[in-house]
Amino acid sequence: MRNIAREATNIITLHLGNGCSATAISAGNSIDTSMGLTPLEGLVMGTRSGDLDPAIIEYIAAKEGLSTREIETLMNKQSGLLGISGLTSDMRELLAEEREENDRRAKLAIDIFCYRARKYIGAYLAAMDGADAIVFTGGIGENSPEVRARICDGLRWIGIELHEELNRSHTDGREGLISKEGSRPAVYVIPTDEELLIARDTVRCVLKERQHS
Repeated sequence: MRNIAREATNIITLHLGNGCSATAISAGNSIDTSMGLTPLEGLVMGTRSGDLDPAIIEYIAAKEGLSTREIETLMNKQSGLLGISGLTSDMRELLAEEREENDRRAKLAIDIFCYRARKYIGAYLAAMDGADAIVFTGGIGENSPEVRARICDGLRWIGIELHEELNRSHTDGREGLISKEGSRPAVYVIPTDEELLIARDTVRCVLKERQHS
């Protein structure tokens, strides 16, 4: 990414794995995120539905005779990629099923997954009046060039263009730029390091406590 002051930088991150979230980051601060009170809201995930019509809870309760707790379990553990495909929550297996068996439901699950991610990118571009970079992370975001390409394919109208070779080569923890020169926003793959972030936050808390003691 070109050299821009933090205060003038907007970034959209897509953490894509069995759990998924999108975040709009302006001047280094998160101003919006796809997850709500619980992780269920937002993107389609491995077994979570993501966004849905609130009225569906009453509809399912009446149609299937399920309790609220059972519906909550259904939406958290039996929906998402697993529920749509009827096969698995593993994106690697779904891509293989689509490629080798031309499985209709596997393709549908992948298409919905990518569409919902693209939809959140569009929403956050509007919320922040554009972005300087889009960052893919998480198990799928870091390791699936095909999913990254399918998400970005519908965003060429805003100037996003992936570099095919760079995109294919960024897997297994490799960090870097995967968009073509001149793509705006630029697109990166940056592996998640949650343990390091937790350690840094812990150090900050300890030092802050010592300063006040």
